Amino acid sequence: MLFTPKIPLSYNNHLYADMRNLVGVPNTLNVITNFPFLIVGVLGFVLCLGGGSFFNIRLPGELWGWVLFCGGIASVAFGSAYYHLRPDDNRVLLDTLPMMIACSSLFSSFILERLGERIGLSCLFSLLVLAVLSTVYARTFNDLRLCMSFQLIQCIAIPIMTFLFPPKYTHSRYWLWTVGVCILAKMEALADMRIYQATNYVISGHSLEHLCSAIAPVLITVMLVHRSCRFPRIMVADISADEELCEISSPCAFRITLDPERMKARRIR
Repeated sequence: MLFTPKIPLSYNNHLYADMRNLVGVPNTLNVITNFPFLIVGVLGFVLCLGGGSFFNIRLPGELWGWVLFCGGIASVAFGSAYYHLRPDDNRVLLDTLPMMIACSSLFSSFILERLGERIGLSCLFSLLVLAVLSTVYARTFNDLRLCMSFQLIQCIAIPIMTFLFPPKYTHSRYWLWTVGVCILAKMEALADMRIYQATNYVISGHSLEHLCSAIAPVLITVMLVHRSCRFPRIMVADISADEELCEISSPCAFRITLDPERMKARRIR
């Protein structure tokens, strides 16, 4: 923000390589390629509302983050389709804000997994507020730098934090694949016209960006379905005559049986 020039909204930002009207819908492919966001977002949202058991969600704070993420992904389908029907400076905010909300929820869920529930929930609230402020700033001051920085920082922070902080769950490699897909989608958007020409004017880079970006929530959903806690809490029973239970944290499960007479002489913690 301090060392880069202002990046204003301009009419050229709304001119895409493929603006064909194929079935009576303006910018047909740019509109209909948002449909995968709706399918993945609604499916994930419904499964999260079931309490998170299907996704192995263990903490209430995690559930809030994933519900907002799936809701944001579903909202992207409506916001982006509405914008591409008639691209302009006012409608672009409805395209940007849902995606930033989804990114904020995803990043806060990642932080919650790596650093703890309290820090994750604090980041969830802070990032959602920052997402809204960034969108308002872009429209009020005609400057896209804050929105662009908001999305760029997360693509840098997640890979670094993946190696710095141990994961709570298995299948953490999906986080890196998700970031890679998002970066590929941005590259496709930058090469909008070149891809359109290379495909013999069949599909543009921006339409491919939509399809590629929709793979990111698919990868996250697959991760949530297959992941498990790396160090589950194992219940150790039969410690005393009244079957008092205590919990231990261990990657291996085992059972201990102690003599009730010895329990009277020794205190077990």
